[in-house]
Amino acid sequence: MHEPWVWATLTRVTPILIFLASITVAAELADQAGVFEAAAGLAAGRGGSVRRLWLLVVALASVTTILLSLDTTAVLLTPVVLALAGRLGVRPWPFALATVWLANTASLLLPVSNLTNLLLVGRLHWSAAHYAGRMWLPALTAMAISVALLVLFLRRELRGRYAPMDSPAPTDPVLFRLSAGVCLAVGPLFVVGVAPWIVGVCAATLLGLAFAVRQPKTLKWGLLPWRLVAVTLALFGVVGLLQQHGLTDWLQHLAGGGTGLGSLVKLSATGAGTSNLINNLPAYLSLEPVAGSSPDRLLALLVGTNVGPLITLWASLATLLWRDRCRGRGLEIRAMRFAVVGVIGVPLLVVGTTTAVWLTGTH
Repeated sequence: MHEPWVWATLTRVTPILIFLASITVAAELADQAGVFEAAAGLAAGRGGSVRRLWLLVVALASVTTILLSLDTTAVLLTPVVLALAGRLGVRPWPFALATVWLANTASLLLPVSNLTNLLLVGRLHWSAAHYAGRMWLPALTAMAISVALLVLFLRRELRGRYAPMDSPAPTDPVLFRLSAGVCLAVGPLFVVGVAPWIVGVCAATLLGLAFAVRQPKTLKWGLLPWRLVAVTLALFGVVGLLQQHGLTDWLQHLAGGGTGLGSLVKLSATGAGTSNLINNLPAYLSLEPVAGSSPDRLLALLVGTNVGPLITLWASLATLLWRDRCRGRGLEIRAMRFAVVGVIGVPLLVVGTTTAVWLTGTH
């Protein structure tokens, strides 16, 4: 604890870890109340085209990621979507793939959508509104490229129609309405400038108290994401230690400098490549000193570490969590099948989204 970098790391990450833990608890309770299942059932509607259903799932994954973080999408929405596909008799792979892709690529719009975003906002001392003002075009670009690529890759599997399905009514309408209201409220609260960790703690506390009154047996220690928080903290520690031993100098040579379009794409590509080698969180932390204090360079790095982790299954915590949820629903994820789509898609995502950062930049 006497090492300055240790204290600096803890000071920086503590609010982020509090947010991560609290928003995960709030989302878990919302899931218990049936919010995600109801949203998926609403998307299914009264039957229709498989492609239309898939696009609605894409929209649902995007909204969940933007408002509640990509980890929430991976952990809570994935099993709901796969269960929906099973009940409707449609192929689960296109829906699973869309969920994890949008969990990563839709995570650029708000600071709370990804832990890397929170790190950047903290470094630049930006408000959520200022950040969203800079990133709305890159975020829309990333989502548009993702949908276009996935439609192209999955076009044969998205043919056909499905029969209507009756959606189950929520077991407790009061908890359902309260949970849905909390989920809808967090986004505007983030945008108006309330600190993410305060929003997360208030959301978890409010829902926790409601469940304590109406369904106390639901409240268990397992709701707290101990493993996720511990892994995240460990990643921060490992990167801090490596930076003390020359990691930044080596990455500086690899990523280069400058704020021209070519330089930004090079930095973004380095972030994407490093993410697929070691995971996107340590990749961002390792390259942040290389990006320096330039907002354009930091945002280009953010693009690489957010939309880039789609080739290897360990490239982001969200992807690892997604794979576990898929396995839990009987869908085995083959690394090569997953990588093929990413190898083609990630370069397009990196170049297209970084170009949007450059177009809206300060050059």
